[in-house]
Amino acid sequence: MPDDQHQERRRPGQDGQSPLSTLIHLPALVVLDRIPVAVLAISHDGTILFTNSTFASMLGYSLKSLHTLKFSQLFTTLPTDQSSPVSVMRLHGGELVELVHADGSTVRAWMSKSALLRDDDPVALVTFQDLTAQLWQQDD
Repeated sequence: MPDDQHQERRRPGQDGQSPLSTLIHLPALVVLDRIPVAVLAISHDGTILFTNSTFASMLGYSLKSLHTLKFSQLFTTLPTDQSSPVSVMRLHGGELVELVHADGSTVRAWMSKSALLRDDDPVALVTFQDLTAQLWQQDD
């Protein structure tokens, strides 16, 4: 998604809200875009629905170019030819995964379990912690 779609829109009188009220009214995509953790949302057909700038930086892509890719183009260690990508990501949540960097190198990252847990959720929403440098040091 273009960055301008993630901008927070203020409503008249919003500045006088309590801190809790401000949080309650903050759109989820704004929060996901701003947190300093790599975030990816993917659909059953493998379409990338959302990434934040932290995820894009981790893999060396622009946000725009990431949205042209599919699940099978990002992951090297997850099965990309079986069932739906949402099911695969749910099954492998909480594991070390390997992703393809824009330069062709491998990024090793811990992938969280999906924040959307119901079987009928059409989306997997996960976070990543880049462990590439740490794991390379351990291998030495």
